[in-house]
Amino acid sequence: MLRITDDISLADWELTEQFIRASGPGGQNVNKVSSAVELRFEAERSPSLTPAVKARLKRLAGRRWTLEGAIVLQCDETRSQVRNREIARDRLVELIQKALIAPKRRIATKPTKGSIRRRLDAKKVRGEVKALRGKIEEG
Repeated sequence: MLRITDDISLADWELTEQFIRASGPGGQNVNKVSSAVELRFEAERSPSLTPAVKARLKRLAGRRWTLEGAIVLQCDETRSQVRNREIARDRLVELIQKALIAPKRRIATKPTKGSIRRRLDAKKVRGEVKALRGKIEEG
């Protein structure tokens, strides 16, 4: 069980972890030990998330969202398998918590009469300044 909030937690069947060899420096350790973790969360099939949360999660996950509707997170930051596993799980919790927050609806507002008048006055003044920039005719 992975707790997201007080009322949302993910069951064990929704998460699968696979340990793979990490890339990058590490000497012989990197060739022998599978310290990197690949965490897969079956988001589309998850009963604990609402369709609206799933839609926001899909948008937030981006390329990490697979065609089957799963989120795949990889972590190979540390040399410790346990620490990489914790980091990957923390990232998943953080991602789901972001998706739980519904964006505020934007309320369209009209400009005030004073701001419209000030804008038009400024345009008029600017137009007069530009009109005075023409060639001076000698007469």
